[in-house]
Amino acid sequence: MSFALGLYWSVAGAQQGVSPDKPQHTILVLGDSLSAEYGLKRGSGWVGIVQRRLDDAGLDYAMRNASISGDTTSGGLSRLPAALQRHAPDIVIVELGSNDALRGLSLQMTRDNLARIIELSQQAGARVLLVGMQIPPNYGRPYTEQFRQLFEQLANERRTAFVPFLLDGMAQDRSLFQDDGMHPNEQAQEILANNVWTGLRPMVAMPR
Repeated sequence: MSFALGLYWSVAGAQQGVSPDKPQHTILVLGDSLSAEYGLKRGSGWVGIVQRRLDDAGLDYAMRNASISGDTTSGGLSRLPAALQRHAPDIVIVELGSNDALRGLSLQMTRDNLARIIELSQQAGARVLLVGMQIPPNYGRPYTEQFRQLFEQLANERRTAFVPFLLDGMAQDRSLFQDDGMHPNEQAQEILANNVWTGLRPMVAMPR
């Protein structure tokens, strides 16, 4: 699988809590298949790996995974108010946008939806970690570059923490994708967790 063929899309999963105990703090993950353990053994995805790192570090946070297969920024935005009310998160990790690009949706719409997701999360008292995505160059240089840039621009404008690219370090390695050539396999989840952890670790070490 090439970079152009195999990166990002769609997903499975349902809302799930990783930690069985009632935590002092909660991290809500709002994402698509890249966060929803599509094609993976339950608990083996990057969300579960990050939870174990939090536990090992003695940090009293529980991950609540509200990622859904094939979700777009519009879908995430529509689900967010209920998720905020249900989980009252201290941190919201936003991993959405790939399916917007796959469907050729307006970059402005994607940007507006992500901005509103960030705004609602911050209004609810949560800090936000925005996870950036990138798309293959065959989508055209202007669209590809503008898509990449919109995540960084939003993070700067909205003063959020930022991960530049969820699939950094694995996107061109075919051995790290499932047979569908689209979704990262179990071996790749540690890399995804490392990328997210780089942005998340300073946030969980900071007092609210």
